Order: sequence, then structure tokens, then C-alpha cells
Amino acid sequence: MFRDRSILITGGTGSFGRVLARTLLRNHDPRRLVIFSRDELKQYEMRAEFGDDPRMRFFIGDVRDRERLERAFDGIELVVHAAAMKQVPAAEYNPFEAIKTNVFGAENVINAAIDRGVHRVIALSTDKAANPINLYGATKLCSDKLFVAGNSYAGENGCRFAVVRYGNVVGSRGSVVPFFRKQRETGIVPVTDDRMTRFWITLEQGVQFVVRCFDWMRGGEIFVPKIPSMKILDLAEAIAPDCDTINVGIRPGEKLHETLIGEDDARRTLEFGDHYVLVPEFSWWDGEGAKAGRPLPDGFSYRSDNNERWLSVDELRQMSEKL
Repeated sequence: MFRDRSILITGGTGSFGRVLARTLLRNHDPRRLVIFSRDELKQYEMRAEFGDDPRMRFFIGDVRDRERLERAFDGIELVVHAAAMKQVPAAEYNPFEAIKTNVFGAENVINAAIDRGVHRVIALSTDKAANPINLYGATKLCSDKLFVAGNSYAGENGCRFAVVRYGNVVGSRGSVVPFFRKQRETGIVPVTDDRMTRFWITLEQGVQFVVRCFDWMRGGEIFVPKIPSMKILDLAEAIAPDCDTINVGIRPGEKLHETLIGEDDARRTLEFGDHYVLVPEFSWWDGEGAKAGRPLPDGFSYRSDNNERWLSVDELRQMSEKL
């Protein structure tokens, strides 16, 4: 899928983009890998980190700027859309900015991909897009809907779009892990609510899942990996075992538990060995390639509090120590 292909990553200087870029260059030998982002300092740092690899290109630009996207997409075959405004409190306080990046930016990526003849696009989503209660989740739900609908706009022989949705990423920017490490020095670790649970996935696991989804996709699917849950108190114990914890209250727009597949979505979801697929409701989508999937039972939901797999304190400690 990736060998000798031209690939572009929006938000390519972020945590996910760096790991994806390293994986593609090391294991898949693309002809050209374009890093598209708006931060020149991060691009400078990434260029220094990766060295003078002749396959890499760095493009300054913002997904809000359709003309710049169209220039960057020239000759591109595969796109991973990772650019987003994703901090929940920042989106609550700056709602118009979140909408411009996460919703209008998604529309720009879709239109530019269709107009420039891109073959396939995978957009990254979040558990917060399922039954959203905050603006970030709502904008990502809108983005998911746009990418699914983009297949109809592209036509039968055009670009194909799909979405990958998963939970909190260990070690990504804004992760709770470095915050807990810093608070460890004070002897007190604040948690918003000691009942809180979250889905948990590593950057490497997320990257590998996205890579596989390029092979699986036919257009319009939302792919959801089966990943473990963790309790916030277990994470605090793993990182700061000798510290006291205090409840500071749930922040605006924050959930007690996260959802990856709600009950209503489950009616159009198929289960596979290590993932789920929310199938599109298109007349042309015949389900070829998804025949091995199993329908989910009535009332099914995939939430961080009803998950079958949980990370132990020791597992969380091992994961955090690798960061």
C-alpha cells in the first residue's frame, strides 16, 4: 500500500505524525513523505530529528487554507489527516477556532483530496466524538460525518475516505502522564474524579492500526480498535505510588467514562477479531471485505467502564516508563 507512493500527513509534526512518519520511512519505503503543519519551529525540530532523508518534504500550511492544501496535495496518493485542535478546555474557551480547524479544515481536506486526485484518506477521530458532550467531541463528530459523506461527493471512481476512532494516547502532547510525573514532586496528585475511566492506547499501536486500515478500507467506514481501559486511580498509583490523591472535580466538557461505540451506532457495527467497523449506510457499499464481521447484539455499547480488558497498575507502570 505505501511502497513507492506519495503520502502526506496533516498535523505531521504532532506526536502521532512523528511516529507514523518514522514507521513509514523505516518499514514501508514511500517515494515521498510530506509533513504538512503550521508550526515552523516544530518542522525545524523534526527535520533535525529525522536528518536529511531525501524522501521527506516539509510544507508549512494550515488545514483552514484550502488553496494551500490543494498545492500540497499535488501528486499525493495517500493522506492521513491528523491535524486538529484537540484540547478540551481550549476548545470550550475558543469554540470558533475549534470549528474552523476541526470542521472547516476537514471540509477543506476532503475537497482538496477530491480535486487533486488523491486515492485514499484516513482521518483520525476520538472517543469523544461518540455521544459528545464537549465542543471538541462535537466538532470531531461533524468531521467524521463529513469524511464518511465525502465518499458520495467523490463519486464511484474517485477518492475514498475512512475514519479511525480510538481513545487516549499514552505519551501524546497533553497526556496526563507527564502531568502526574510533575505533580509527583509535590507529594499530591490531583484527579478530577476517582471513579473516572479511560480507554488507553500507545502511539505505536495507533500508528499500526491506521496502517492496517488503509488495506481494509473501501470507503465510509469508521474503524475502532479493541483497546484496554484503565482507572485514573490506577494510573496515579502507577506513576506516583507514594503520593496522596485529591479530587478536584470534573472539568467543563469532561466525561466520567468515555464511549467508542454507543448503543445506536452499535446497530450498524460489525465485530472482528481485534476491532470493530461502523459501516456506512450507502447503497453502493456492499460490505465486500467485511463479510467476516459479526453483528453486535441489541443494547451493546463499547465504553471505558464496561470494557472486558483492563490495564493493571503494573501494566500502566511499564507503559509509562517507556515514555
